[in-house]
Amino acid sequence: MAILDYLERKARVLMGVAVVATATSAFLVAGNGPPVATFGATAIALAMLASLVGEGTEQLAARHGPAVTGILQSALGNLPELFISLFSLQAGLLVVVQSALIGSILANSLLVLGAAFVVGGLKFGTQQLGAHASRSIAMLLLLAVGSLVIPTLATQAGAPDAGHASELSVAVSVVLLVVFAGSLVFSIRRDARPATPTPVQAAVLAEGPGHVWPQWLALVMLTGAGVASAFVSDWFVTALRPAMASLGMSEAFAGLVVVAIAGNAVENVVGIQAAARNQADLAVSLILNSSLQVAIALTPALVIISMFMGVAPLTLVVTPLLAGAVGLSAILTAVIVFDGESNWLEGLALIGLYLIIAASVWWGPVIAA
Repeated sequence: MAILDYLERKARVLMGVAVVATATSAFLVAGNGPPVATFGATAIALAMLASLVGEGTEQLAARHGPAVTGILQSALGNLPELFISLFSLQAGLLVVVQSALIGSILANSLLVLGAAFVVGGLKFGTQQLGAHASRSIAMLLLLAVGSLVIPTLATQAGAPDAGHASELSVAVSVVLLVVFAGSLVFSIRRDARPATPTPVQAAVLAEGPGHVWPQWLALVMLTGAGVASAFVSDWFVTALRPAMASLGMSEAFAGLVVVAIAGNAVENVVGIQAAARNQADLAVSLILNSSLQVAIALTPALVIISMFMGVAPLTLVVTPLLAGAVGLSAILTAVIVFDGESNWLEGLALIGLYLIIAASVWWGPVIAA
């Protein structure tokens, strides 16, 4: 039986677009195509490949339960962002990497979550959230804020750790990774008690039995999309500098908004779709978990990896503006989800804060070609 016979229409469309976008990217890179066109093609290809990784992860999670779900989501969900960050560090785009990681947190916590609340609120009015899971995620996001604010303040001139940004960042990163591992254990034990499907399983099973792929197909999809993401991420970063320079875009805005959205916005459309089906608790779980994984897993992992790359190391010391932006986003998100309800006005407030933060870095220093 052909592979396409196992795939539903959505997966076929995603695969088709991913193949076309990846091939177009390869053609433009090989032919030294226009930087903006190459950047656009690689961004689309990355988004589609991330969606295929998500599809494959959902399929394995539906078969193997919540324990594997947590591990797979952590390891595979942010593959494109991991590759983009590694290649950007090699290219010397340290500000872009820092901004993109923080931008991923902001895009998910403010823009995507806000859009989900607006769509769901306009259609259904006040929606009910999964209070316990949402509060746990909000708590850990506040921890992530501390992991940026404290190193930033502690390494200022005259502060106790001035001149030791790298060492302090590694120490904080180790703590974050330990907390992340603990959060996985906590979630696995909590999900093991009720005989109800996890959010990812529910999304898969809602499609019906015909939606479940053979296990080998899910593994092939994950492997193929993961390998392709590595190549396309390299092309994406190569095209990033000349494309942003030709557009006159600041380095901070490129990372905070453009790269962050390209890395995961399409993947989180499923969260907005869940809110549109009146599944606000599922939407919050999917969207905020993505922010959480970037904040306390991907970012500290990159800090440690960068120390062995022979390049300028990535640290958790950021500008006061970025630290304040993450802090405000975490506080606003926590205030909104703590009561276990959401509405369209709260979603509009989240989007509003995101646009204000994006505007604050628009006039920064532009990227040199």
